[in-house]
Amino acid sequence: MLPEGFVYVRDVIPDIIEDIRYAGCHNFMGCPADGYLAPRAVLRREAALALRDAARAFAAQGYGLLVYDAYRPQRAVDHFVRWAKDERDTKMKAAFYPALDKAELFSRGYIAARSGHSRGMSVDLTLTAQGAPLCMGGVFDGFSPVSAHDYAGLTDAQRANRRLLRTGMEAAGFAAYSREWWHYTLPGAGDVYYDFPIE
Repeated sequence: MLPEGFVYVRDVIPDIIEDIRYAGCHNFMGCPADGYLAPRAVLRREAALALRDAARAFAAQGYGLLVYDAYRPQRAVDHFVRWAKDERDTKMKAAFYPALDKAELFSRGYIAARSGHSRGMSVDLTLTAQGAPLCMGGVFDGFSPVSAHDYAGLTDAQRANRRLLRTGMEAAGFAAYSREWWHYTLPGAGDVYYDFPIE
């Protein structure tokens, strides 16, 4: 059901927790994104194998992984853009962008017409302990400076949790995105943006 070179992440990491936000309504749009027909995480095989290395290293320290998003169809990115242009739809503002006018989402780089996720090499995730997410000091997909790795207002524990995630992911070959503590990309994705649905 997947194009050659792509895999379901759970087939590679059976104990990973999947909370695929864009397959449901608990996301910044408040509805499922186009192309998410099932709550499954998909990645290119090389990214999934690197993520497995990270998962094994974290497991040895007593931690698990929870993935919020992985491969993202281009049609979902297009959906984000349409949503961002509709300034009347602000039903999820309090949860995801309370201090930001929706009109600023493009200029601040929170929404774009292209996403590295559509190349199948990026993953949004967090760490868990006994199945519960660690406190990272900010919500997934929070459109706020709080989401940046180096945000100054974190507690020592929150800062340590972010550092733990980043250190482990970078050790497995992933690169962090400075504005989003949850976002990691395995280099070498190429320039192909895919649009097959997640089923």
